[in-house]
Amino acid sequence: MCGICGVVMTRDVEPGDVETVIAMRDDMAHRGPDDEGLLVSGRAVLGHRRLSIIDLAGGHQPMANRRETTWVTFNGEIYNFAAVRARLEAEGHTFLTKSDTEVILAAYDAYGDSFVDHLRGMFTMGLWDVERQELILVRDRLGIKPLYYTVHDGAFLFASEIKALLRWPGVPREVDPAALRDYLRYRYVPGPRTMFKGIWKLQPGHLLRVRRDGGVHIRRYWDLPLDAETEAPESAERRFRELLEECVDVHLVSDVPLGVFLSGGVDSTVVAGLMARTADAVRTFSVGYPDAPDSDETAYARLAAERFGTVHHELRLSSSGFWDFLPRMAWALDEPVADAASAPLYFLAKFARRSVTVVLSGEGADEMLAGYGIYRRMLWLERMRRLAPMPRLSPAFIGGKAARYLRWAAQPLAARYRGVSSVFGDRERDRVLAPAWRGRDDGDVGAEYFARTEGLHPLQRMLYFDVKVWLPDDLLVKADKMTMAASMELRVPFLDHVLMEWAWRLPPGLKLNGGTGKYLLRRAAADLLPPAIATRPKRGFAIPVQQWLREGLAVEARRLLVEEGEHRRFFDLTQVESLLAQHRRGGTDANEQLFALVMFALWHRTFIEARTVSAPPAAVDA
Repeated sequence: MCGICGVVMTRDVEPGDVETVIAMRDDMAHRGPDDEGLLVSGRAVLGHRRLSIIDLAGGHQPMANRRETTWVTFNGEIYNFAAVRARLEAEGHTFLTKSDTEVILAAYDAYGDSFVDHLRGMFTMGLWDVERQELILVRDRLGIKPLYYTVHDGAFLFASEIKALLRWPGVPREVDPAALRDYLRYRYVPGPRTMFKGIWKLQPGHLLRVRRDGGVHIRRYWDLPLDAETEAPESAERRFRELLEECVDVHLVSDVPLGVFLSGGVDSTVVAGLMARTADAVRTFSVGYPDAPDSDETAYARLAAERFGTVHHELRLSSSGFWDFLPRMAWALDEPVADAASAPLYFLAKFARRSVTVVLSGEGADEMLAGYGIYRRMLWLERMRRLAPMPRLSPAFIGGKAARYLRWAAQPLAARYRGVSSVFGDRERDRVLAPAWRGRDDGDVGAEYFARTEGLHPLQRMLYFDVKVWLPDDLLVKADKMTMAASMELRVPFLDHVLMEWAWRLPPGLKLNGGTGKYLLRRAAADLLPPAIATRPKRGFAIPVQQWLREGLAVEARRLLVEEGEHRRFFDLTQVESLLAQHRRGGTDANEQLFALVMFALWHRTFIEARTVSAPPAAVDA
């Protein structure tokens, strides 16, 4: 895993441009502490920081093809590089290294822009085509790895992290008002926007080309097979197990030690069990909370570790230092992401990094096979809408979640479903925003995705939205940024695109059956799941968020949100005070809403007010 960056100018680069790219590169040293590289070529500069995983001696980047007509700076892993290499060798290509990076260059030489269709893995990359004087950026199909870009004063800039782009002189640090409104709705900023006005995410499954004349062209090279036929259910269980075993096996390719993040849930237990089939002395890592036993899942993780005979390690975290860590968390994430589980994920990664460089985890199974409870609730509302018109009740008679569900029931799915993690409803959002920032029509994030799935089963439509929005812009950005902040590579075998394409074709009843999510996974991996884990309800990455936030909100949140900071101009402080007071009295659980506001305030202070990209002190980073 690595950090990549670069610039393409409308003129030849100058020494000052090179120095700035070096600074951009080195702002991401945590992504690649093992090596650094730089290419200066006419109008282009490419930078690279390397975390060595495969071919430790021969994978230096930026790397060139044999004729030095193409250079690449690459972040990620190509799991099928040996098979692609064998095909290319049969076609006459020769190789100087054993790295997957050289295979990318040879594939580009052989197949042109369609080279990406031959790659299986997680990746972002920048290729500089010297002969055509063009830059090609590519992001993997499901958005496992992040890539950002901007254009400023004749310079096209890209990087693995936004903070690197901010090194370039004159790149503005302005809040995108539309992104702020999206953030308050979702608790993250859906792509292609970022919270920074004028800085964009390259979307998953997309390829961007910067032409010689400076024109930028973007195309989608991959999508889920929306018009595919349904897989025959008779063979589904056996075939799913075969594919899952193969996916885990290819994710074990490494020249450095590997481990597993083991939560004690179904997904990570299955990954650990399949890994233990072929790997010796599997190392597993879990996190627990001694002061919050209701959120502590280490007993289940221990049960799985004993089942597979792993070398098990446990980290114990308390609320001490949680608030001190949040500024560093905001810095590492680049954008506000109001997911409190980011904090224990970072500390677990830092803890595991003492023993391993690569970890596998269970992300993606819920989006593949309908593991979240919200899918059941939304399908129930769909059935109710078809049976009878929904009553209109005054808010005076009903409130809270019940009122929200009644409002949802009156809406079609495409208007109602906003993903797994909706925080502020539209009305709540407009109340908490200052008048100048309210009620603008910025376009519906989900409209494009629901339009593509018109006519499909409602469950498929929700899963498609979450694969395209929630997964890359919350779960995967959190997973990448928190593990990379600890100089660790995280791999997600459930998000292998071959497996995802196959699972997409399954009938909805094999995903959600009788109220049981991930039905097919539970059946196909029944032999790996201890009964106590197989029957557990979905928990997510457990964290005692209510307890930790309530302990700090009374003082810390009020100081951050109401008493100081330029970010206050975006909000109606009377409404924020009211939300704080309701939460403090215990009448309203506003943890998620207040935490979203806190993370925005910390992000604004770190990136907009401080005018720096330096990491804040880490009082709990020992």
